[in-house]
Amino acid sequence: MTQAHEKTSAGGVVVRRDGIAEVCLIRPAGRRVWGLPKGGVEAGETLAQTAVREVAEETGLAGVVEDALGTIDYSFYSREEGSRIHKTVHYYLMHATGGDTADHDHEVSEARWVRIRDALHLMTYPNEREMVRRAAESLGETVD
Repeated sequence: MTQAHEKTSAGGVVVRRDGIAEVCLIRPAGRRVWGLPKGGVEAGETLAQTAVREVAEETGLAGVVEDALGTIDYSFYSREEGSRIHKTVHYYLMHATGGDTADHDHEVSEARWVRIRDALHLMTYPNEREMVRRAAESLGETVD
């Protein structure tokens, strides 16, 4: 039995509020899923720094970290690496401070602002929906 390789990523639940709270979701290039921006930790980065960088790259938005929301763990098979990967993703609640969702990188087909309640229906992965629920709770938003 092959041992899974461990990978660590960080990402953000980026929010803005102009009367109604919204979260920025991404659709990765070539995929039909909607989720949260995240990516691998680079040398010398803290998890929070990774989250800020990845959010900027994948959404085009600048943001500041407000709070840690928790972690998600999952495993998958990587054809590229020819092995199982066990991934831990650390998520942070972030407030958008600027930028434009049109400025996302090539890894993303679309980045868009969505009302939190609508985001929970649009998002593909239940564990990421839980991070958005935690963010909404932290903001005092009712989602159910």
